[in-house]
Amino acid sequence: MSDSPLKVWMDRDGALLRLRLNRPKANIVDAAMIGALQTAFEQYAGQASLRAVLLDAEGPHFSFGASVEEHLPGSCAAMLRSLHRLIETMLDFPVPILVAIRGQCLGGGLEVVAAGSQLFAAPDARLGKPEIQLAVFAPAASCLLPERIGLANAEDLLFSGRSVKSDEALSMWLVNQVAEDPEAAAIAYFDKFLAPHSASSLRFAVQAARSDVVARIKAKLASVEALYLDCLMASHDAVEGLNAFLEKRPAKWEDR
Repeated sequence: MSDSPLKVWMDRDGALLRLRLNRPKANIVDAAMIGALQTAFEQYAGQASLRAVLLDAEGPHFSFGASVEEHLPGSCAAMLRSLHRLIETMLDFPVPILVAIRGQCLGGGLEVVAAGSQLFAAPDARLGKPEIQLAVFAPAASCLLPERIGLANAEDLLFSGRSVKSDEALSMWLVNQVAEDPEAAAIAYFDKFLAPHSASSLRFAVQAARSDVVARIKAKLASVEALYLDCLMASHDAVEGLNAFLEKRPAKWEDR
C-alpha cells in the first residue's frame, strides 16, 4: 500500500482525474487526508484537457468519517477550517466531480461526498450524519444537504443521526444512481456523457449551474462554523459527547 493517504492518477488520456482514499478500512477524513485532497484538487484544477474527477475509496468502505480526536477543543478549529476550505475548493472545482461509494459513508466522509456532482452508490452503501449522537452537529453538511436534498430530508439526517441505505438515499436524491459496481457506473457515465464535450465549454457550464448555490453555501458555512466553534464547543454536552465516545462509555447529558 502506498504511504500516501490518497492515490492520484490520470485516466482517459488526461481527461479524467482519479482520486482514491487510501486508508482502508476506515478511510478517516483526518488532517492528512484533507491535506492530500486539497493538494490534488489545487494541482489539477488548471489542466485544460480535464473533463471530470472520479473520487472513490480503497477497501470495503468509503469513509467512517472525520477524526473524532480532531473535534476536541484545541484542535477542532484548525480541523474545521481545513475541511471547510476543502469543501469550498470542491464546490469551486471547474469540472464535475463524480463519486463512487461503497459500504459506510458517514460524517465528514459524507460531507466530502456531498460537495461532489454525481454520486454512484453500491447496493450495500450506507450514508449518514451521526454527529448529533455525539452531541455535536455537522457544519458543512448543514450547508450542503439542504441545497442537495431539500430541507426536510436534510433535517431528517442531521437531527436523527441515522444512516440510510442506498435505495433510500436514491429516493431522497442523496445519490444519483445505485449500481453493483459504482466505479464502473461512474466511468460509464463519464465516457457517455462528459468525455465527448469540449472541456472548455464544460467548465463554463459547471460555473453557470453552480454559481448561486456555491455562493449561498459559502456564506452560510462561515456563520455555521462560528456557531460551532464559539457556541457549541463552549457547551458541556458537546465536549462530554466527544469524550464519552473516545472513552467508550455512555455519555452523561446535562442539557447545557
